[in-house]
Amino acid sequence: MSEPGLRAPAPRVVLGVAGGIAAYKGCELLRGLTESGHDVTVVPTASALEFVGAPTWAALSGKPVAADVWASVHEVPHVRIGREAGLLVVAPATADILAKAAHGLADDLLTNTLLTARCPVLMAPAMHTEMWEHPATRANVATLRERGVHVLDPDSGRLTGADTGRGRLPHPDAILEAARDLLLRGERGTDLAGRHVVVSAGGTREALDPVRFLGNRSSGRQGQALAVAALGRGARVTLVRAHVDLPTPAGVTVVEVDSTADLRDAVLAAASDADAVVMAAAPADFTPAARSETKIKKTGDGAPALELVQTPDVLRELSATRPGGPDQVVVGFAAETGDGDTDVLTLATDKLRRKGCDLLVLNDVGDGRVFGRPDTEAVVLDAEGSEPTPVPAGPKGVLAHAVWDAVTRRLAGS
Repeated sequence: MSEPGLRAPAPRVVLGVAGGIAAYKGCELLRGLTESGHDVTVVPTASALEFVGAPTWAALSGKPVAADVWASVHEVPHVRIGREAGLLVVAPATADILAKAAHGLADDLLTNTLLTARCPVLMAPAMHTEMWEHPATRANVATLRERGVHVLDPDSGRLTGADTGRGRLPHPDAILEAARDLLLRGERGTDLAGRHVVVSAGGTREALDPVRFLGNRSSGRQGQALAVAALGRGARVTLVRAHVDLPTPAGVTVVEVDSTADLRDAVLAAASDADAVVMAAAPADFTPAARSETKIKKTGDGAPALELVQTPDVLRELSATRPGGPDQVVVGFAAETGDGDTDVLTLATDKLRRKGCDLLVLNDVGDGRVFGRPDTEAVVLDAEGSEPTPVPAGPKGVLAHAVWDAVTRRLAGS
C-alpha cells in the first residue's frame, strides 16, 4: 500500500512490437506510456529489430531489450515479464503475430509473453489491406476477441509504397487512449454490451462571415474519452463531434459537424435508437442573426453592430422528446464559472432542473481549468435528488467511467 498522500505507482506495461514498417510509430507510443508514469518493458520480435534497433528501444524505455528467450535465462523472462505486467500492448500487431497469438504458438519472447500474461491485452493491427481482409486474419481476430483480447480496428490511409486502404496502424495517441482506458476500466467488464450510446464532443462554430466565427475553447477530449470508455464496456458508440483535432477512436462511428444547428440534427438522428445520450460538447449559445456573405471589412475607428439570436437548446430538446424512448438516459454537461453571487454547484443544480436531463456533470472552468487539459475534475448531479458525486482531479477517462457508472445504474433500473 502506498503512503498516505502518495499516488500508487502506475501499472507496469509490456510493449510488444512486431515486424512491420509501422514499428517506428511504436517509439511515439512508448514515449507516451513512459511520460504517463508507466514502467515499460519493450519486447520486439526479431523482425521488428530490422526496422527499429534494440538501442532505440532501450534508450526510450530505460531498460534492456531482448527478442528471444535465451537472454537472462536465469530470470525466466518468458514467464516473469507476462506475470508482472498490468497491461500488454502489441503495436504494430502484424498478421503473423495475430495468427500466432490466436493459435497459441510460442517461438520467441513476445509470443511466450502473450501466453503467460494474465493482464488485459491490447493489439493494434497494421498490415496491407488484402492481409487484413483475408478470411484467415478475420478468423484470428474473431478468436482473439472471443478470448477477451482487445483488438483495435486498423485505420484507413497511406500504406507502404503507393498503396492506400484499410490496414494503417491507428494513431499512437488513439492506441495510448485505448491503453489508458483498459487500465482504468478495472472490473467493470462489458456492462454496456448490446447498448447504443451517443456522445457529443467539441465546440461548435457560428459563422460571422466566410472568415470569422463565434466559438469556444472546448477541445473535445472529454467527449472522446467518454466514447472510448463506452466502447470498451461493450457499447455501440456514435460520436458526434465539432472541430475536434484528435485521432478518430478505433471502432467508434464518428459524425463531424460544424454549427450548433448541425449538432442538433446529427444528435437527434443518432439518438433515435440510442439507450443513452451524453452531451459533452460545448455548443455555442448564440449565433449571428445574419451571416455576411463577404468578409466584414475594418473601416474607420468603429466596429459593426453584431445582432445575436439564441441557438437551439439541444439538451433541453433531447430531455423533452427522448427520441430513443421514455427510458432513454440523457446526460448534460455544465461548464460554470460562478457569477459572484451564486456558486457553481447552485448554478448547475438549477441547470439540471431547467434542462430536464437525468444527470448533469459540473465542471468548474474558472481560471482556465479543464479546457484543453489532459486532467479534469467534476461533480455528477442526479435529477432524482441523490447526493452529488465528486470526481477528484485525474485523467478524463476517470470521469468518463464515473459517468457511465451512473448511466448503467439508471439503465439497470429502467
